[in-house]
Amino acid sequence: MSRVGGAPVKLPDGVECQVAAGTVTVSKGDTVLSTELPRGVDLSVEAGEATMVSTARRKNAAMMGTARANVQNLVTGVTEGFVRRLQLVGVGYRVQASGNRLSLSLGLSHPAIYEVPDEISVEVPSATEIVLRGTDKQKVGHAAAEIRQFRPPEPYKGKGIRYADEYVIRKDPKKK
Repeated sequence: MSRVGGAPVKLPDGVECQVAAGTVTVSKGDTVLSTELPRGVDLSVEAGEATMVSTARRKNAAMMGTARANVQNLVTGVTEGFVRRLQLVGVGYRVQASGNRLSLSLGLSHPAIYEVPDEISVEVPSATEIVLRGTDKQKVGHAAAEIRQFRPPEPYKGKGIRYADEYVIRKDPKKK
C-alpha cells in the first residue's frame, strides 16, 4: 500500500488553507477552491503544511492518499493552474474559437459545437490545437474529455482528437 497519504502538503506563501465541517477551502488572492474530505479523514494545518490524519480503520487509511492528492490539486490550482492540450489530426480537421464556443470541423456533415464552461479558458493557437486552462483539475480534464469524445483517435490512420502527450498505437490494415 502506498504511503502518500502521510506526506504533508506544502503551502506556498500567500496560500491559506481552512478546514470546517469536513470541507477544505484553499485560497490565494481572489481564487478560492474547496473539496469535501472523506469520512474518517481529517486535515491539520500548521506551520505552512497540511497533514492528513485518519482513524485506525483500514478504509479510512486507504482514503488518506486520495484526500491528500485532492488537497495538493487545490493548492496547485490556486498557485499555478492546470493546462490540457489537444491536437486535431486528420485532413480538414480544424477548430475555431469564438467567445466561449468551439466550432470543430471533423469531417461530419455539420460542425460540432462545444460550449466551454465559465471556469475554463480556451485558446486556439493554430487551427489544429486547443489549449484549455483552469484552476480545477477535474473540470479541465472533464472538458478535454468531452471535446475528445467528438472524434476519438482511431487505430488505423490515427485520425481524431488526441491529447498532446497521447500516443496512439497503430494497427496494421486488414488483409484480404
